[in-house]
Amino acid sequence: MRLRLREFRFRTGPHEHRVVQPWRPLRHTSLRAPDPIGLLLGDHDGLNRLAGLFSFAACSRHTIVHLPLRDGVPPDEGVGDTVDLVLAHHTLGLRPSQWPELRRRLRHGTPLTARTDEARTARDAAAWRARQGRAGFRDELRHATQARTFFLLGSRDVFAETAGWFARAAGHGPYQKGVAEGRMKLMGEIPALVQPPGGGHPLDVLICFKPYPPYAHFRRPGEPLRRPGGPATRPRRPAAAP
Repeated sequence: MRLRLREFRFRTGPHEHRVVQPWRPLRHTSLRAPDPIGLLLGDHDGLNRLAGLFSFAACSRHTIVHLPLRDGVPPDEGVGDTVDLVLAHHTLGLRPSQWPELRRRLRHGTPLTARTDEARTARDAAAWRARQGRAGFRDELRHATQARTFFLLGSRDVFAETAGWFARAAGHGPYQKGVAEGRMKLMGEIPALVQPPGGGHPLDVLICFKPYPPYAHFRRPGEPLRRPGGPATRPRRPAAAP
């Protein structure tokens, strides 16, 4: 996948930081942090780009990926305040308490184009699943909510596994029954969130598909275009060879 990003590089004391954002916002994608259940709601474009951004984060150990999801259209589903999303490798040592200071430095970014490697992402995700059932498995997503931002801190393999969940949600969501009428459909969840000690209701972030209104615009992939108030247009046949 080709990603158009905005890149920021700056220093705070002895530390150099690299932060990237999507070049254009995920307009119809939103996130409500888990308390204890969170909701990530998106259309095909948003979920597909999230898959690409998680894949990019998996391969970028020294980069913070910032998704300003609060800049999109306010969702009409779910309860609670919407939040932004930050992805970073746990080895980077990012503390959520640092984020407000770093966010203030996100000015005058430069264009960046990146390509994800879907084959590598699939291999890394498969490696994560192969280890998941072993005793002592701890390759999970640490998380925190601070400054109206939800932080996911993890490794290459668990980010790759999460990218696969978003890719499947983007690919299968448009075919679910009722979505053309604006119904939200549960497609999965962000895997392997670290759970708080002491039991209780598990923390979870649900991944849901929903096209944006007005729903007359919505067309499942592969369906013919429809004229307003008229029948579906037939695809043009290729011209006959001379």
